[in-house]
Amino acid sequence: MKETLEQALESALSRLVRDGILPADHGVEARVTRTREREHGDFAANLAMQLARPARRKPREIAELLTSALPPVSGLAGVEIAGPGFINFRLDDSARVRVLQTIVEAGADYGRSGIGRGQKVQVEFVSANPTGPLHVGHGRGAAYGATVADLLAFCGFEVTREYYVNDAGRQMNILAASVWLRYLERRGVNIPFPANGYRGEYVHGIADDLAVLLGDAGVHPAGRVLEGLPPDEPDGGDKEAYIDALVERARELLGPTLYRQFFDHGLNAILDDIRDDLAAFGVHYQSWFSERSLADSGAIEAAIERLHERAALYEKDGALWFRSTDYGDDKDRVVRRENGEYTYFASDIAYHRQKFERGYDRMINVWGADHHGYVARVRAALQALGLDDTRLDVLLVQFAILYRGSERVQMSTRSGSFVSLRELREDVGSDAARFFYVQRRCDQHLDFDLELAKSQSNDNPMYYIQYAHARIASVQRTAAERGATAAAANGPEIARLTLPPETDLLVQLDRFPELVAGAALAREPHQLAQYLRDLAAGFHAYYNAVPFMNAEDAELVAARLALVGGIRQVLANGLGLLGVSAPETM
Repeated sequence: MKETLEQALESALSRLVRDGILPADHGVEARVTRTREREHGDFAANLAMQLARPARRKPREIAELLTSALPPVSGLAGVEIAGPGFINFRLDDSARVRVLQTIVEAGADYGRSGIGRGQKVQVEFVSANPTGPLHVGHGRGAAYGATVADLLAFCGFEVTREYYVNDAGRQMNILAASVWLRYLERRGVNIPFPANGYRGEYVHGIADDLAVLLGDAGVHPAGRVLEGLPPDEPDGGDKEAYIDALVERARELLGPTLYRQFFDHGLNAILDDIRDDLAAFGVHYQSWFSERSLADSGAIEAAIERLHERAALYEKDGALWFRSTDYGDDKDRVVRRENGEYTYFASDIAYHRQKFERGYDRMINVWGADHHGYVARVRAALQALGLDDTRLDVLLVQFAILYRGSERVQMSTRSGSFVSLRELREDVGSDAARFFYVQRRCDQHLDFDLELAKSQSNDNPMYYIQYAHARIASVQRTAAERGATAAAANGPEIARLTLPPETDLLVQLDRFPELVAGAALAREPHQLAQYLRDLAAGFHAYYNAVPFMNAEDAELVAARLALVGGIRQVLANGLGLLGVSAPETM
């Protein structure tokens, strides 16, 4: 009905322009919103007030002209002008119940729209370094990114879900060196483990596999490994300098082929674990993009050359710098170090340039809040490349803080002291994790309450919504046992749905497509989570107040069964978009 009323207003506006009453260059679009107070009708428009200045007329006068020019609208009981020039629309009962027929006809597609048709969108999310398992912090980005992508796809956008695999660079080399040292332990060579190495149990497992696969092929005596290395942090040295020296020693002793086996075995083992973990979380990608491929294809050099052509680079102290301050960043950035190696930032420049080359209309990066300072430099690089940085949206996801009782759990991938996403799923279930992660705005901190997530109470919002769905399924089973059936959505019995809570529920059901579209365009899944909680609350209150199985009035029973059937469908559709199941029994 919202779209119907907007079309009617647009028709009235066009007619007034055609008759020369209003100017053709008014620059105003007809928009209708739902009223907050029932006494103001069901929908309202402030079009007359928006037209007042370009038309040089009083708003109420324009409102009268618009209402007079409105074409007939089925289901419209009345149109009123209120206040300075608001146009209020009041629906009749037939228009309110019409949503049930729409829901029945659309089924699982109710709420789907084509507002994004013809637009290609890439959503890049998680993209955690494959140096260890995903932890609960990564889980929030996974749930948020997947839900945003699903909402956009449901609204007609052509969506590509992408994971950017950091399979090159310093952190991966540190992982390779960490795996090598654990491998040496397995082969009887004991070397003090570096302060800046990766210590998790998963490193031991990778080393065990290599010990079987390689035998002694990668073994070297401890003295040769440690010879000439600078002191590590426990010995008063610099842990960064020590780990870098240890990486170079691993390269030297193993040689390129064997070193690559340690590197790739660690990478592939962890990446396979990440894929499996995300799939079990209901998160799937169309693309796993390799950072290494940028170097192999020459994309990094091409991007740097483009920046050279646009005079956006300069040399200083043997390094190559990007003039990012010319484009709004707080300082210039190194793209090539003194040793000739490109930085992570250089790879990111090439990666984002490549995104544009793939033809996406919008690119959405879902990053952790700790990447806040990275946004300006990426935008600066796009501008320097001559690309439209407004096509890039960067959504920052705040940390999810996990509590065990009153104790906050610290997380560090390198030390191995962290709670993995897999452990969280096993503890509270994927449904609870997916829901709790997206029930707040992504830019708000999230304290993850494990006990609440597992509780079967009305205080648990996910349980409360799922229970509404299961309760309706129970009502439908009971009705079937008693021989009662739901009325046809366009049947005459539907007119019996006149109680205030029934009217309110019908209005809520009718809002669902608008809500989904708004949540998708705003990248705000929490809007959908809140809507489902409100709809569940409306149903539970209705269920507790109204007798469903009143056998003395079969028509009313049939009408109410049709209503709750519509509610069940919308709950299932909404939960599905959040990556949460809709159980039939609980």
